[in-house]
Amino acid sequence: MTSRKTSQSMKAATAAKKLGIYLPAAPQEFQEATITRTELMEMQANPPEWLADLRRNGPHPRSIVAARLGISISGLNRNGYADPLTTEEINDIRREEPKWLVIERQVAQEVKAGRAHRQGSSPQGGKDCPSCQARGTLSLNSD
Repeated sequence: MTSRKTSQSMKAATAAKKLGIYLPAAPQEFQEATITRTELMEMQANPPEWLADLRRNGPHPRSIVAARLGISISGLNRNGYADPLTTEEINDIRREEPKWLVIERQVAQEVKAGRAHRQGSSPQGGKDCPSCQARGTLSLNSD
């Protein structure tokens, strides 16, 4: 019996997530296609013009918008940004630096610092942290 190598495939929505693009902005043929892993890898290595343009100008999915603004997707939602944004719109927000953006960036930093602390990678994280000992919330990495 000979084993045949089958190429794994995925829906366009999955491929779009892996490529970091907003699916409804992609060409119709991409939206309707089933993408193989080989095709996905080729698009990542040598993006077609439409993909390069979409990555450059948007509209971008909320995960990309949030990352470019340095905040969480929840932070976007809390401030009324439920729709995809273009690169120009993202840059406008960054230039204006509204109060909500400053606050959401602080929240994101605090969450990251808390995560690092719980994992023991902060200066006093883990078993040596007095506040963790008092709360009974020792790091996952503590012995």
